[in-house]
Amino acid sequence: MDIKIHSIRFDADTKLLDFINMKVRKLIQYFDDIIGAEVFLRLDKSQDLENKVVEIRLTLPGNELFAKKQSKSFEESTDLSVEALRKQIVRYKSKLRRA
Repeated sequence: MDIKIHSIRFDADTKLLDFINMKVRKLIQYFDDIIGAEVFLRLDKSQDLENKVVEIRLTLPGNELFAKKQSKSFEESTDLSVEALRKQIVRYKSKLRRA
């Protein structure tokens, strides 16, 4: 799986990038044919504490899955996004089996 991480208007440190890579790679456990993932890290302009936004777009054969989550830290947002994608993958696989 090819993972591309884009940090918008800031430079992400290697610890954060490694954490995101590890979390996104775990999705292979649920679906082997994931082609790639694009991760966007963004700081929301609001003065709210929960201003860290993570968007993940997974490319599957013939389909794309997307999750966007916002929280106090990029790690928490990544966890929430990966969990949302895991649920989408499980739903997608069950549809494939029925077809």
